[in-house]
Amino acid sequence: MTGHSVNSIDRPAGGPLLIGRTELLASVEARAAAGRRVLLTGPSGIGKSAVLDAVAATARGAGGRVLQVTGAEHDRWMAGTALADLLRQIPHRLVRQIPERLRAAVDATALRVHGSAARGGPEPRESRLAWQALLECLAAEEPVLLLLDNAQWIDTTSSDILAYATRRLAGNRFRVIAAARPGPRVLPDAEEIPVPPLTPAESAELLAEYALPERIVNKLHADSGGNPFLALALAGAFGDRPAGGRRPVPLSPPLHRLIADRLGVLPTRARATVLTAALTGRPTVELLRRAGREHADVVAAAAAGLLVDDAGTLRFTPPTAADVVADLASAAERARAHLTLAGVVTDAASRVRHRALASSSPDAALTRSLVTAAETACRNGARALGAELYLLAADRTPADRDAERLEWLVCAAEVGAAGALPDIVHRAADAVLGADAQPSQRVRVRQALIDLSGQALAEMDEVFAGALVDAGDDPALMAPVRLRLSWAAMVKGKHEASGVEAASAAALARTAEDATTEAIALTMKAIATRVTGRPAESEEALAAALALPDVAPPGLLHVTPRFNAARFAFFEDRLVEARADLLRMLAHAERGLDDELVVVLRSVAEVSARMGRCGEAFDFADRAVRVVRELGTSPGPAWYTRAVAELAGGCLERAMAFAEQSVRASEQEQDTIFLGRGLHVLGQALMRSGDVPGGVAMLERVRDAERAHGMQAPVILRWHADLATGLARLGRMREASELIAETRTELTRNVPDPAACAVTFQLRRAQAVLRASGGDPDEAITLLDEAEHGFSALGQPLEQGECLLVRSAIERRRRRSAPARQAASAALALFTGCDARPWRQQAADALERCETGRPDESRTDGEAAPGRRLFESLTPAEEQIAVLVGEGATNREVAARMFLSAKTVENHLTRVYRKLGVRSRTQLGSLLHAARE
Repeated sequence: MTGHSVNSIDRPAGGPLLIGRTELLASVEARAAAGRRVLLTGPSGIGKSAVLDAVAATARGAGGRVLQVTGAEHDRWMAGTALADLLRQIPHRLVRQIPERLRAAVDATALRVHGSAARGGPEPRESRLAWQALLECLAAEEPVLLLLDNAQWIDTTSSDILAYATRRLAGNRFRVIAAARPGPRVLPDAEEIPVPPLTPAESAELLAEYALPERIVNKLHADSGGNPFLALALAGAFGDRPAGGRRPVPLSPPLHRLIADRLGVLPTRARATVLTAALTGRPTVELLRRAGREHADVVAAAAAGLLVDDAGTLRFTPPTAADVVADLASAAERARAHLTLAGVVTDAASRVRHRALASSSPDAALTRSLVTAAETACRNGARALGAELYLLAADRTPADRDAERLEWLVCAAEVGAAGALPDIVHRAADAVLGADAQPSQRVRVRQALIDLSGQALAEMDEVFAGALVDAGDDPALMAPVRLRLSWAAMVKGKHEASGVEAASAAALARTAEDATTEAIALTMKAIATRVTGRPAESEEALAAALALPDVAPPGLLHVTPRFNAARFAFFEDRLVEARADLLRMLAHAERGLDDELVVVLRSVAEVSARMGRCGEAFDFADRAVRVVRELGTSPGPAWYTRAVAELAGGCLERAMAFAEQSVRASEQEQDTIFLGRGLHVLGQALMRSGDVPGGVAMLERVRDAERAHGMQAPVILRWHADLATGLARLGRMREASELIAETRTELTRNVPDPAACAVTFQLRRAQAVLRASGGDPDEAITLLDEAEHGFSALGQPLEQGECLLVRSAIERRRRRSAPARQAASAALALFTGCDARPWRQQAADALERCETGRPDESRTDGEAAPGRRLFESLTPAEEQIAVLVGEGATNREVAARMFLSAKTVENHLTRVYRKLGVRSRTQLGSLLHAARE
């Protein structure tokens, strides 16, 4: 490229920079081709330059001349700089073709920067006409694409002349596309197109080369706000990560420079406003107004890419930008801002915080105030504030009170772990473990590190070993360590070992008279015995746990008796009871922003989905995903829950995508619990989308894993009937029959009244499919009647509707049109009432087949039926890729044509193969040929 400057911020090195830009590129090119001038806007790093480069590459491939000019801040005051750069790209023979008077004006304006123009230069009007004539001459010879990058830095003279000329030339032979940061319009009357941030999936693809855990990628997307450069810079900062990937890392120099540059473009007053925002715990527009700051400053900071204004709540992108802003300010500036904030914040804890931050001197009285404020903040659910106050209390404790200082550090670590705050936890833990701390304090900070790891407990062996050494023979210290060992074993799928550790923890806690730890340990024992098929022992342990005082330690709600009593009600199909209990817990948990909130949101979403409250399930699951993204905690559970909600009331494609993400994250963290759950919902989604072999393969993985881990409770993860149905549809009748019989036996051992259990009715529906496939439709209808009535009594309308869909298919194959239509219509009405969109579509399709006699779109033997109708199961992007590959294009060629990465094409192609039932490009080509005949 010819240009006098290249902006490194908008051109980050490495990475597939055009991920997620297919639609944007098409929109830009369509508008430019229609003769409209286009202005791409967005903060630095969003990828405006990459889009311009892609447009240039396409234009060169189509033939024509591409002119590129890039502005630079240090040249913006040198008149004619951009015109001089542009003139070097235009053949001199064309300059000679315009009248001599105009040629002189072109030379004068372009060369003024070098001091070669006549004193005073040509008249502005003459310069505009001269450049218009030159560009007209160029466009007459061949199509021209003019690209203006970093247009906000183009000097005023060049900007004025180019705006005048291009306004009169814009058309299909002279196209103009500019890119600039938000602000004053560079091209008046140009059509502005903001470059959007990447979606979470696109950010994950962008960062694929870093091989980061899904948890980290999820957090990087949230921290970067979908900005590609920020995401890449943050990912590059990780380098060699410690075990668990949770320890915070320093900002890389390029990222630090980027934030400093963004701050530097702001006026002095706006920088002061940004500093004020950076020094608050949770900045809002209203708080800044009370502090005497102007809203216009917030708008400017948002335009520069430093702040995001979310309905009056402000956040920095990335969050660590707040630290950089604070570091760049002087101590006096920070002190003044803190004192101002201390006078305008509305809560006492925040006032104490700002008073403490205004001075770094040790102060015993201030320390006491900080501790009191921290305790109040924790009681109110503000764990982030509480953890910071405990840390401040440790910093402000006088030097002769070392024992107190260590205690406040331990408290900071514990509260920080409950609030998913890795920077505070690691800072506090490092200080305690590096000091002459008491064994109890060392054990407590190691437990905080374990709790911080979320589902990634497989990576915490070294921390567990240290905790066991520090605990020694003290039952009060050993009990909570053994409790966490029980949970770690559960996550790893070692349920018997989990039960043993839980029993040991309960006994130790009883000896130490620690009723809270004993209650949680008994709850863990109840979970372990429940999943291994010992319901009586499980009920006894949970009852004993519920009899103890109801106290939930911070961050451990998911293993408390009260929470798991609600979960057991869910497993036993007491859905109304489970929902009511969970909603009460949600009212308490949503006071803070932590993993406990996620746990409750996930559970309410699952209950809602099973009850057919699809919109509610979707909302709760979406909230859980957003909280996890902000916290940076284990994403596998939240993604699983979102997949469940999508399967019920969203979109099958999204359900598969979230399930696949959950599986990957759970595999990385060796979390067998949510690996199995993710595989289950993925298997369901595949079968419902027509890929019966793929769905069966996923469900067989679930079955094999549960058998290997000794799990014998069909009511927990209800995959059994789904797998039996899939086996029957594949013609594997004997396997399906044996699975149904085995599950019924297990159900009898695990459930007091199997006749009132939803799994029983799921098995009857699966057996109906088996009977219908075996030529006994009357028996199948009888079984479906029983299942449908059972689900209706339990308040599970989606299961009831699925029975109706199976009935409609059976009746249609019997050529009984009226009963088939009646069943499909009833299913459609049921699903519509639940707002179960994917189910509603399936019911509508079934009803259409009844009305038109159209056959099913997929066959039950797993082989793909030929014809164009198979392509209806593909998304538009998948169909385009299928056509290109079927015509012989390589993955790299498809990627280039669709502005995707080769990895994205590969992932899409894998799904295409699965949906169409083919295994090679040759088969895909044959299928494409058959579809066109």
